[in-house]
Amino acid sequence: MQGMSLALSGLQRYPVVQAPMAGGASCPPLAAAVCEAGALGFLAGGYKTADGMYQEIKRLRALTRRPFGVNLFMPQTGPVDQAAVEAYRGQLAGEASWYDVSIAEEDTLGTSDDGYDAKLAILLEDPVPVVSFTFGCPTPAVIASLREAGTYSVVTVTAVDEARAAEAAGADAVCVQGVEAGGHQGTHRDDPQADATAGVGLLALVAQVREAVGLPIIAAGGLMRGSQIAALLAAGAEAAQLGTAFLACPESGAHPLHKKALTDPLFPHTELTRAFSGRPARGLVNRFMREHGPYAPAAYPQIHHMTAGLRKAAAAAGDPQGMALWAGQGHRLARAMPAGELVEVLAAELAEAQSTLNDMQQRSTS
Repeated sequence: MQGMSLALSGLQRYPVVQAPMAGGASCPPLAAAVCEAGALGFLAGGYKTADGMYQEIKRLRALTRRPFGVNLFMPQTGPVDQAAVEAYRGQLAGEASWYDVSIAEEDTLGTSDDGYDAKLAILLEDPVPVVSFTFGCPTPAVIASLREAGTYSVVTVTAVDEARAAEAAGADAVCVQGVEAGGHQGTHRDDPQADATAGVGLLALVAQVREAVGLPIIAAGGLMRGSQIAALLAAGAEAAQLGTAFLACPESGAHPLHKKALTDPLFPHTELTRAFSGRPARGLVNRFMREHGPYAPAAYPQIHHMTAGLRKAAAAAGDPQGMALWAGQGHRLARAMPAGELVEVLAAELAEAQSTLNDMQQRSTS
């Protein structure tokens, strides 16, 4: 639908979106710096209480008057193999002993809806410019309510059928996430049998979605340079969403060890793993991932809550080998510069790439 395309151009000077990274990285200072530089900053509602999310929104509004977005996790409704969860608890016993922490018991593992209804109620009562959804698609009624409140809705998709579902539900745009993306894959259905196929690369997926639906596309997955953004815009995307590229910025709330690991030779590559959360997520390969990834069941967010204390203890001990070091495939290209400066650099690289492409097209037609 054309509305979101026009809204994107009106919300930001550059076709750059800072990804909502749950867990603390996408904090108000980062989102504000991105917004002030002319891109679209995002807050991550995931893993927060409804009030915690609202407090972050208020902090961001105090830092910038520019438009921004908030991301929500869709409730998880799939069955969980409790026996597999308990078996994995035993698998992690050595980690608990090493870091001297207790693994959360089953009745303290948290809910599977991430406070979705309460967060949605806040966003309808006190609307923000953009709300995006991950791990599924909201109902047409929810999207209609957001539109009535003046909010544009974006649904994260990883396949053509998910994009079609988003369009049928009335979404204003889709965020097309390629397999290169860091952090969790935003699949609408967690299917362990699909782990071996791993997903589709971003450029191919954008082309497939572009032909399948009429919605504006925000492309996401391993993007670190303006020239990559230019390629995605040429392929039909309206904007590009970058997460790992902003992790190393001083405004990012990511742990210093996480920021350092992005370009540390000790962590040369990434893989998809269920080890930390029970859902496929891309991170830097470390000891925890190697030792526990093969045994982690499909149990999100139960495994996320189960490993939370271990990850926190590893960070406190200064041990990146026990942390969830989420990162996209382009992590080695991370640049530790202020977020506003990074937006300007990306915009300059984008302009240069587009100018070069235009020159080539003119020469080919002359």
